[in-house]
Amino acid sequence: MTDWISTPIDARVLRGALDLERTEHGVLPHRLPAWVREQYLTDHLAMVEAQPSGVRLAFRTDATAVELDALRTKNAYHGVPPLPDGVYDLLVDGRLTGQASVSGGNVRTVDMATQSTVTTPGPAGTVRFTDLPTGVKDIEIWLPHAETTELIALRTNAPVDAAPGIGRRVWLHHGSSISHGSNATSPTSIWPAVASALGGVELVNLGFGGNALLDPFTARTMRDTPADLISLKVGINLVNADLMRLRAFTPAVHGFLDTIREGHPDTPLLVVSPIFCPIHEDTPGPCAPDFSGSTLRFRALGDPADRASGRLTLTVIRDELARVTEQRAADDPNLHYLDGRELYGEPEFERMPLPDALHPDTAAHRHIGERFAELVFGNGGAFAAKEA
Repeated sequence: MTDWISTPIDARVLRGALDLERTEHGVLPHRLPAWVREQYLTDHLAMVEAQPSGVRLAFRTDATAVELDALRTKNAYHGVPPLPDGVYDLLVDGRLTGQASVSGGNVRTVDMATQSTVTTPGPAGTVRFTDLPTGVKDIEIWLPHAETTELIALRTNAPVDAAPGIGRRVWLHHGSSISHGSNATSPTSIWPAVASALGGVELVNLGFGGNALLDPFTARTMRDTPADLISLKVGINLVNADLMRLRAFTPAVHGFLDTIREGHPDTPLLVVSPIFCPIHEDTPGPCAPDFSGSTLRFRALGDPADRASGRLTLTVIRDELARVTEQRAADDPNLHYLDGRELYGEPEFERMPLPDALHPDTAAHRHIGERFAELVFGNGGAFAAKEA
């Protein structure tokens, strides 16, 4: 029988979360602070910010067995086949060593047409990793990026110490569902996780599905969050939500950047425009789910002729982001721009098409992460490490 040692789940062993909420079950990691959660009005943002994309347990131990009790809330969608279970990725000394899922949990059923939800409760479950290598090692357990996860208990068969920071730079990133990890199969296969591993940095991922909307509270959160590197990937949600026109978009971008600069005046700051997405390259939103085929796909409902009146497309947004960043960079040498098609463009779409016409699959996530690491963390990139 294993002699288990319980370790409190708190900020000492949890990375990538900006707030921990105590619930009746345990600890719920949030990626937006409590004051922000009092300001937004949508259930959808409440759902996605509580999905722990990029959040992981990190500790040093010589344990050979680890157990984690958790209560998941898994999404289901009317008219869509059941989603696969969320995956917990186990990394030992930085290498993917195991994967598992938790059973039971709550099911949140979403009507994509109305965004109404109904939640059916279920029991907590346990994730187990056994037969780990002997000796002292650094362990990370990355939580499922698309399942709300209440952490109840962490047990090991040897004592746990907080993993050392080892002086790695902190990369704070904000983006849409693509940055959140939509369609990737596990939490370390989402493109920001791939890029952070290759870049040797600590990731704080503020990728929120459907909610990269230049919200002022997100800008203030980024302003107040310690970071050595900051990136903002914006555009696709503004188009597919049909949220604003060009007249509002330009000052909103300036305001977002101004707010970040209040807290990070000299931090390398990278603005990334959208990746290639044919349905919205020259067609405005809104975007709607299409259930006419055997699998879920998305389609644009706007009229390309409306670009003349200021409606946004990806082409319009790329042009304006390039112009705004070039203008500001004259007085801000640490501000940089990257065209998202450098990460995933027409050639990539031909080889790795977007399965639902909107989100990349796991292979494309890896490609985007590798390209980001090459272009941004590599020699001459905006986040290239400076020699001491």
